[in-house]
Amino acid sequence: MTLVRMIARPLLASMFVVGGLDSVRHPATKVPRATKVTDRVPAIAERFAPGVPVPTDPETLVRINGAVQVAAGLALATGRAPRLAALTLVASLVPTTYAGHPFWEEKDPGARAAQRTQFFKNLSMIGGLLLAGVDTEARPGVAWRTRRAARDVRREAKVIARQARNEARVAKARLS
Repeated sequence: MTLVRMIARPLLASMFVVGGLDSVRHPATKVPRATKVTDRVPAIAERFAPGVPVPTDPETLVRINGAVQVAAGLALATGRAPRLAALTLVASLVPTTYAGHPFWEEKDPGARAAQRTQFFKNLSMIGGLLLAGVDTEARPGVAWRTRRAARDVRREAKVIARQARNEARVAKARLS
């Protein structure tokens, strides 16, 4: 791991560990804003995972989101499955941003400006997480390895076909 990654990942993850712990410990402060999203969770879960029991209590859902942020934040900070951790944080941050910072609903110009700043800060964090989510650490990704393997198989098939034609030609010459 490069020095930049060693420093950047914990810095990027720190907000999620601290914020996630706060959500786990004090969910009640976030519930009023979160209900905009938590009210929709059971219907969405039923649509994508029918029959799976999903909590409907907003406080529990806020705690679960916080726990996910802590776990994924720690994984990103320590370099354990950093791509998966980063993408998990994106999935957690999108509804958090929508519910927590709806600047378009604020009437007070000061509150609107503060919420807009937080909203765009979160968008910036999503951008950083997306970059971390596609970072292969200078190692070839799965798509590159798949293309490379397919190219190698095609090349090997051509060599085998050429060898088979040559052997057939030699065998035909011996029979004649």
